[in-house]
Amino acid sequence: MADSLRLATFHTELEREGPGLLLRDIRRGDDPQVLAVAAVIARARADIIVLQGIDYDMDLLALSALRDSIAQKGVAYPHLFALRPNTGMPTGLDMDGDGRTGDASDRQGYGAFSGQGGMAILSRYPVDAARLQDFSGLLWSDLPGALLPSINGAPFPSAQAQAIQRLSSVAHWVVPVILPSGPFHILTYHATAPVFDGPEDRNGRRNHDETRFWRLYLDGAFGPTPVSRFALLGAINLSPSEGEGRKAPLLALLSDPRLRDARPRRPASLRPDPSRRADPSLDTVDWPPPGPGPRRVDYILPSADLILRDAGVDWPASGAALAEVETASRHRLVWVDIDLP
Repeated sequence: MADSLRLATFHTELEREGPGLLLRDIRRGDDPQVLAVAAVIARARADIIVLQGIDYDMDLLALSALRDSIAQKGVAYPHLFALRPNTGMPTGLDMDGDGRTGDASDRQGYGAFSGQGGMAILSRYPVDAARLQDFSGLLWSDLPGALLPSINGAPFPSAQAQAIQRLSSVAHWVVPVILPSGPFHILTYHATAPVFDGPEDRNGRRNHDETRFWRLYLDGAFGPTPVSRFALLGAINLSPSEGEGRKAPLLALLSDPRLRDARPRRPASLRPDPSRRADPSLDTVDWPPPGPGPRRVDYILPSADLILRDAGVDWPASGAALAEVETASRHRLVWVDIDLP
């Protein structure tokens, strides 16, 4: 009998300003955002969900506490996974070219402290950590064809910085999850936003290469890869047709014959917006003013061998459920239902 699986990805925006504060807020039991995030995750009832924007600690105390909060709403995740992300990891160098060191933008990935805004996985099924592939330590300069930033022909911000700069702003993981019928691989990452930089386009180039990594990976550039029973999912921080950023790697993923784009949609019926190039029903985030507004930036791309049954974006039209998702995050949970033949 084929496995049926619901996959989800959710940028929770649970980052806090200092280490331990997220654990404090979860354990307190009355933080409105934490309660809303737990409710959104519980309502989705995904079998495997990848979370972004959740602070990492070595013993996974905050993640365990969030898992327990979700369990109180009737959905249990006996298996959890997270590794130290690049966010907040000190470098000792000026990584953004502003002449200072020690700022959040001078870390391997933007962060006020090590682990701020990391990634995590909650799963109904066990994770095979022994066969994990963690590419978070890959140097940007070691990526074939790396689109490294420069100013007037010189490495930006410096040759020393480029020599230690990792590709991943958060992480790149390939995580095997053991289903009753065998392993299923989660390919996941959280790319930097392609903005908040200067004419060197450091963030735009990094976002480009963080996404381009996955086609190189699927081509075998970094060793053996799964050829079936996998899904690529996460916060790509890029729209295929709107806003800033270098679109080519994302468009290549969306059209890659090894992947399928389920095009998850909001359940509400939306009128076309003539001022936009994109279909608003595909939006997964709403950045309020002065932000760019609604965009599609969160994705789940199952491998081509999987049978797509349904997909959606948790974005109610109105009422209490809408208030809940808006309290949880500017991003919306995205889910896809698949059958494994």
